[in-house]
Amino acid sequence: MAGLKFNKKQFKVKIVGRNLDDLRPLLRMFPVELVESEPDLVISYGGDGSLLGAERDYPGVPKCPIRDMRQNPKCPRHSDMTTLEKLFAGELSETQLVKMVATTNDGNTLKGINDIVLSRKLIASAIRYRIWANGELLRSQVVADSLVVSTPFGSTGYFQSITHGNFQVGLGVAFNNAMDLYSHVIIPDNSQLTVELLRGPAVLVADNDPQSFELGTGSRLKIGISDERTSVYGLDVFRCMDCYDLRKKGIN
Repeated sequence: MAGLKFNKKQFKVKIVGRNLDDLRPLLRMFPVELVESEPDLVISYGGDGSLLGAERDYPGVPKCPIRDMRQNPKCPRHSDMTTLEKLFAGELSETQLVKMVATTNDGNTLKGINDIVLSRKLIASAIRYRIWANGELLRSQVVADSLVVSTPFGSTGYFQSITHGNFQVGLGVAFNNAMDLYSHVIIPDNSQLTVELLRGPAVLVADNDPQSFELGTGSRLKIGISDERTSVYGLDVFRCMDCYDLRKKGIN
């Protein structure tokens, strides 16, 4: 979907997230009509989860993620008002986020801008799986708690907690708590992954989507980048390291 046209006289905006009453008075100062459907822009007010949920509910509609002030202190450069002023002046940087799609051999699909996770269902038992990239065997057998496939955007989340690193290009494949001490691989973003579950049961999830699918032994799934893209404005503000340092210190 195309990005915003900043020569518009008024924007149809949907706001989602938490503490929205803190945001509404600020939006009255801008050319905004708050709507429930068919928005030009979705503003998510909260953390990463609010952005993920906004994309799930309004796929492809341009987004502007803003961290809510009550739980997320801001550095002097990134107050809510400053971010909104730059947004509607067309001064926030635009990032095109890619979306992954996972399809099971039963025809079920899940999509995410963060990560796709195949995880054990039984806490007392690891899963066992085999994985190919573009038809070439990547790992003949992995015994692990889960498999995490991440976009660059999502690599600062679950992927980073497993690998202690993130990446900017490609797809990240992480093997969580693997018995053979496999860590991770980075593959080209046009890769098509095929996963065969050698021992289940397992659960397939995407981002923070409450929907999930259970997979049994012998199940297969494919994971890759879809053709869908989403424009996100102000991602550098949303992930400002100075603001992050304040959150770590618990400074309000």
